[in-house]
Amino acid sequence: MVIIAGLGNPDRKYEGTRHNIGFEVIDAISEKYNIPVTGRKARAFTGSGIISGQKVLLAKPQTYMNLSGESVGALVNFYKADPETELLVIYDDISLDVGQIRVRRKGSAGGHNGMKNIIAHLGTEVFPRIKVGVGEKPAGYDLADYVLGHFGKTEQEQMDLAVREAVEAAELIVAGETGEAMNRFNRKKREKEQE
Repeated sequence: MVIIAGLGNPDRKYEGTRHNIGFEVIDAISEKYNIPVTGRKARAFTGSGIISGQKVLLAKPQTYMNLSGESVGALVNFYKADPETELLVIYDDISLDVGQIRVRRKGSAGGHNGMKNIIAHLGTEVFPRIKVGVGEKPAGYDLADYVLGHFGKTEQEQMDLAVREAVEAAELIVAGETGEAMNRFNRKKREKEQE
């Protein structure tokens, strides 16, 4: 089984913010595969289903972003999952342009507090992740205010596409095609720039 955890903050006031894009990707997967995320386990909303012939557990940790590892770590332990092959984390990244996604097999937290907490709880950086670009913080902005802010109209259109691409990338990773996901989505931006 593959645990697919999308990161975000549980309060209604955070819906649609940059920091909650992980939740939005889980919602899109849930809708596409008809997997209701209404169960509760390890301080997360969860839902089980099948994607690409593989059993999956969709998870939306309800611990608030900075403590995401408490929930994700507990799920990994409960299901005795191997993070390297049975965990996928989806989250926002301010170092990527709005709407750009990047697939990685492993890596540091890159300053993302939710990922820092997950790495601390798992004791490893070696697990696949999909980073969804929400754009760099403008000069003079407070980082917390920026990531907890909403997208403008044009940005929202780019993000809707990014969510769809993140769903496709997740499908490939679950099917054991992480390399294909990296080839398909990590170079997209470069191709656009060359056109």
